[in-house]
Amino acid sequence: MKTVKTILQTKDQNLLSIAPTVTVLDAIRLMSEKNVGALPVMEGDKLVGIISERDYARKVILKGRSSDETLVKDIMTENVLTVTPENTNDECMNLMTEKCLRHLPVVSNKKVIGMISIADVVRAIMSDQNRTISNLESVVEDLQSDKNLRNLLFRELDKA
Repeated sequence: MKTVKTILQTKDQNLLSIAPTVTVLDAIRLMSEKNVGALPVMEGDKLVGIISERDYARKVILKGRSSDETLVKDIMTENVLTVTPENTNDECMNLMTEKCLRHLPVVSNKKVIGMISIADVVRAIMSDQNRTISNLESVVEDLQSDKNLRNLLFRELDKA
């Protein structure tokens, strides 16, 4: 079973993050520039929250707040669920589905080392499934070849 570590190996190794005292507008700009849907909120090396496009929509736009006056700490999600590089893709999919999460920080030795999205997990699982299907097709072809060979041998034995 593939793990989060495998997903992280396919991603940019530069961890994007934002401080809690930055404006929401700056956070949204960074997300837009880097084409990401969420950022870990860090105080130094400590994970204190996560801010997502969903947080922005629900806690700024829908409440009529100003994104250039609202701070990240005022809308971020605290008590963030995290995963480790050793978690399997299936475990992440189950957690994200059960808790309706689109992004998870990846933590190793109490340090955030990356972020994964539901799209990352789906891609990884689909890749694994495609590989499994390909392997099964190969086995079926081999079995069919064995069957054809066996039939040929039986025909030859019947002639003798």
